[in-house]
Amino acid sequence: MDLIGLANYAVFVAILMGIYALLALGLNIQWGFSGLFNAGIAGFFAIGAYTSAILTSPTVAGRVGGFDLPIVIGWVGAMAMAGLIAWPIGRVCLRFRSDYLAIATIGVAEIIRLVIRTEDWLTGGPRGIIAIPRPFGDLAYMPSQLAFLALVVVLVALAYALIERQLRAPWGRMMRAIRDNELAAAAMGKHIEARRLQAFVFGSAVMGLAGALFVHFNRSVTPEAIDPMLATFLVWIMLILGGSGNNRGAILGAVVIWGIWSLSELLTDRLPTEVAVQAKYVRVFVIGLTLQLVLRFRPEGILPEHEPGRASPPPGAAPPGAADGR
Repeated sequence: MDLIGLANYAVFVAILMGIYALLALGLNIQWGFSGLFNAGIAGFFAIGAYTSAILTSPTVAGRVGGFDLPIVIGWVGAMAMAGLIAWPIGRVCLRFRSDYLAIATIGVAEIIRLVIRTEDWLTGGPRGIIAIPRPFGDLAYMPSQLAFLALVVVLVALAYALIERQLRAPWGRMMRAIRDNELAAAAMGKHIEARRLQAFVFGSAVMGLAGALFVHFNRSVTPEAIDPMLATFLVWIMLILGGSGNNRGAILGAVVIWGIWSLSELLTDRLPTEVAVQAKYVRVFVIGLTLQLVLRFRPEGILPEHEPGRASPPPGAAPPGAADGR
């Protein structure tokens, strides 16, 4: 692979790192600051992806949508729809705790995937949706990639700044208090269910934006693109490795894990064909080994949570909430 090809691949990987950073930030709102075990990330990712695709793609006979609206409207619509659907889901599922909540959200995500796969009139079914417009798509390939990367970086920075501002406000301190000691927060008059629902909807909207960016980057979307392995479990690994409760850690985890995932793919592709297919499973092993090493030697993550006025935990100490399963 020549230098130009490597540069193109590096930009491609960096764009996906930014998209996954948004997913990790959304999960950090729900788990890192609120203690909500959402195992259905792929569902909200898919909602955002298909909503933006339907709003911005050209008209197609036999399918609802194809409104050919501006891309910005598609992104706003993706966040709004993900948050809107998260509200009734949260009203029902947030009554559960820990592993029960995880099972419920996995079920919801699978329901969403089945709807996407079977409802041709809305999502295009197995064929998906194509001809999705892309920002800066009229430019040459490399300038288009760089411009899209710059756009993703700006959106990640805006999301980070907004979340940080919210978490430093009384709302953020209240959410950490609910996460660390729900009974004490309830005794102080806090409306626990309403606050948890706010965090669930907020995080889901960020995940919806990540889905919208993904489809406009690929210019198409099919049910196979919404893989729970990549859109749920890999995101959890990113957050755990980077540092739950720390937005910088969430972004760092996305960069590290997707970097390992992409580099291992690049290396295995250079092997003979009969070996490359089997060698691709090695990256799953490498990701798992990396996670095990982090959990063994730094269970709070690379960048642990730090609150103003609270000393950072010493290396190897359990993260906040670990004693009670949060």
